Amino acid sequence: MFDDDDFKPKLGKIRSRGSKGGRKFLHQVLAASNLARGGAGGTHKSRFTGSRIGRGAGVGRVLANRDRYAAFRQRRVIIKSRIVKLAGKGMAKGLEGARAHLRYIQRDGVTREGEPGELYSAEQDRADGKAFLERSEGDRHQFRFIVSAENGVEYDDLKPLTRRLMTRMEEDIGTKLDWVAVDHYNTGHPHTHILVRGRDKRGKDLIIARDYITTGMRERAAEIVSLDFGPRSDFEIEDRLRREVEQERLTSIDRRLIRDMDDTGLVAATDRDAFQQSLRVGRLQKLKRLGLAEELRPGQWRLEVGLEDTLRRMGERGDIIKTMHREMAGQNIARSPGDYAILDPGDPTANPVIGRVVARGLSDELKDRHYLIVDAVDGRTHYVDIGRGEATEPTPDGNIVRVTPKNIEPRRVDRTVAEVAAANDGRYTIDLHLQHDPRATEEYAETHVRRLDAIRRATGGVAREPNGTWIIAPDHLDRVVEYERSQARAAPVIVEKLSHLTLDQQVGADGATWLDRELVSDHAEPSRDSGFGREVREAQERRRQWLIAEGLAHEEQDRIVYRANMLATLRRRELARVAGQLSDQLGLAYAEARSGEPVEGTLRRSVQLASGKYALVENSREFTLVPWRPVLERHIGKQVSGVMRGDGVSWTIGRQRSGPSVS
Repeated sequence: MFDDDDFKPKLGKIRSRGSKGGRKFLHQVLAASNLARGGAGGTHKSRFTGSRIGRGAGVGRVLANRDRYAAFRQRRVIIKSRIVKLAGKGMAKGLEGARAHLRYIQRDGVTREGEPGELYSAEQDRADGKAFLERSEGDRHQFRFIVSAENGVEYDDLKPLTRRLMTRMEEDIGTKLDWVAVDHYNTGHPHTHILVRGRDKRGKDLIIARDYITTGMRERAAEIVSLDFGPRSDFEIEDRLRREVEQERLTSIDRRLIRDMDDTGLVAATDRDAFQQSLRVGRLQKLKRLGLAEELRPGQWRLEVGLEDTLRRMGERGDIIKTMHREMAGQNIARSPGDYAILDPGDPTANPVIGRVVARGLSDELKDRHYLIVDAVDGRTHYVDIGRGEATEPTPDGNIVRVTPKNIEPRRVDRTVAEVAAANDGRYTIDLHLQHDPRATEEYAETHVRRLDAIRRATGGVAREPNGTWIIAPDHLDRVVEYERSQARAAPVIVEKLSHLTLDQQVGADGATWLDRELVSDHAEPSRDSGFGREVREAQERRRQWLIAEGLAHEEQDRIVYRANMLATLRRRELARVAGQLSDQLGLAYAEARSGEPVEGTLRRSVQLASGKYALVENSREFTLVPWRPVLERHIGKQVSGVMRGDGVSWTIGRQRSGPSVS
């Protein structure tokens, strides 16, 4: 027997056991240790990207570089992330935005039963959102995540999954997290919205490494789901790959083809694995049918330039078509997929879309980007990206709207500013403007100043000296285009509400309806005799008969002649009727606003009529109804004044009498 301490190790090489490239075991240990330390101590110097700064950097890199075979077997989880600034320069509305986002993720119809979403946290099934926001006051930023597992539909409750993920995340980044979450079941893929405060357990700004956010968190979630359902079987993996062969989107097979492509765009159809080769050949044949690949000789193919971007766009279009089909079916509206269209706001030849709102939804929940589906008078159904939800007022289903792509070209005011500055050594002031154009008024010149101030606040593209002089660069108009382009990213279109009434409601409405305006307009959008266009034609014919019965139109030699003042007559009739009802409710007399007369009083609310939206302005003895302007929304309950001019009011809201007006 030997003594326990009498042990002499025999040093030597540990044989490779199938590791990639036959690397020595010691080298694998050192490499893993180097990754965990964030790469310190290595001899290889890589370009600094900043992705390794912050908590979880080492863990994120280890997870990203672990055994590819194990990762291939794992269940798939998609995590979308966004870091939102709450404080700092230009971020005064950050916390209000966080409050709006919290309201949004708890909106109606997101649970399996169609109920509002319930906020929960690590310890509570019903968390207090208001308390979370109060704790967030003063935070520099907030993390927002959407977690969606491919097996999400198989979970009866997503809360345990979310809590386990957040616990692992706390272990990885070494700090306690303050978070709340809501589970959504309103799409084909159940998912969870998670909001995390930008503070660590010591109250310091929480910085999470980009590697961990982009890779580590996803890998941790995939680990948990794989533990719950087991690793993916060969059958599941092969079945998924077979389905990819015929898909009209970017697939994992395409990514491998692109990786294997040489500098001239050539790729071989062969593969050492028979199954992979069958996938490869089948996919190349599909790409050939799509016009994205060409077989030069047996086994050798050329891929089209920009293949990846083209397939990505095709996938996005396919998702949009599926969304349109789902929404149209939900409204029981039958339309041919061949009549589906996607409005491209960046297309200078794109025409405005006029029609009925079928649905409004979210194309990107994390960035709060919305879409409209409009059944248009041209007989087609259009998908429209309307940008950030806050940029467009609510548009309920059934509303008649006009959607116009936003023009990013310089406006007349921009060209005038450039002209004045060019004549005055690159400077612009109101006085210089009036000297340059004696016909201009001070009120008109101040609209140019407001435009410059908006550009300065948004981009810093113009500078203002302490004495009020604006410094205008020679390339001012180019800077204006960049400003407009940045504004268009948040709101690429202008959505104008033409009527809140359905076609059936407009046919017998005692007011100036959208149908009436179309009937008498010389520039009405022609209605195609199909789809919604046919419905509009039928409604217009019924409205004509109603107008004839009311003495507002008559037939003359096989055509309809409308009274010259028909729209004004209808508008006055409706205003008189509604004003009588409001007079009884308010106990005040109604005073009709006439052109050139002042309008003063307290703005009480808006009133929606068939003739349009009106503002109710009240004083001590009487009230009046005047056309509504969006600028009035934030002044409800306040004193307003203006002058009636034609069909609108020139307001002087919140400004001195000598200040600029809102026309």
